[in-house]
Amino acid sequence: MRSSVPPLTFPQEASPLRLLSWTCIALAGVLAWDMSGLDMPMAHWFGNSQGFPLQNDWLMVNIAHEGARKLAWIIVLSLSLMIWWPMGLLRQVPYSRRVQLVLGSLLSLIVMAIMKRISATSCPWDISDFGGVGHYVSHWAWGVTDGGGGHCFPAGHASAGFAFISGYFALRHTLPRAARIWLAAALLAGFALGLAQQMRGAHFMSHTFWTAWLSWTCCWICDLVTTQMQVRRLTSAANHLPDTVIPND
Repeated sequence: MRSSVPPLTFPQEASPLRLLSWTCIALAGVLAWDMSGLDMPMAHWFGNSQGFPLQNDWLMVNIAHEGARKLAWIIVLSLSLMIWWPMGLLRQVPYSRRVQLVLGSLLSLIVMAIMKRISATSCPWDISDFGGVGHYVSHWAWGVTDGGGGHCFPAGHASAGFAFISGYFALRHTLPRAARIWLAAALLAGFALGLAQQMRGAHFMSHTFWTAWLSWTCCWICDLVTTQMQVRRLTSAANHLPDTVIPND
């Protein structure tokens, strides 16, 4: 008698083509937001000509800003230690992928910091519409200053969440289901931190969207490099194996 119990199935990691599709769709969405001009209207949800009421709110400053940033670095440090002393799910992740997880997070944080450093885009609270002295200029207007303090694009604080997208790429090869949960948590953290900064007047929503996309891309690049290095190492090892000698009858 044939059993009616369906066969067990296991989640598969996303193919490179699917990852490319997701990346392109996300990029199209971010560009569409930029062209929509919705940054300023959304900023007006939380601020007015007198500024942003939550700019110096204790909870927003000490918990959602400073506390979250410190927690992010504690997590990075913990993941760095687990390269050599893995715990939990990371015990099932190869050494090279644990290294990739940390390097991907650090690359995202460094890229965001460098871009903010050279950016001429100012924060919403520096714009005259919200009591500042600058005027709104799109972050696409490279080299054009807006009269404010600048150094506000992309959203560096949101990268404290989005940088951990690297965990998705590191886990997806061996633990695809856990990787998707990790990705959801990283996206949720990044957008929550981005929204908190939006409410304070520290960033426009496009800054958060770009941080998410750039972090994803940085982590994917780390994944591609790590995978290519593994392929080369395995190929090299295979080429150095002694030829099998077949004895004559």
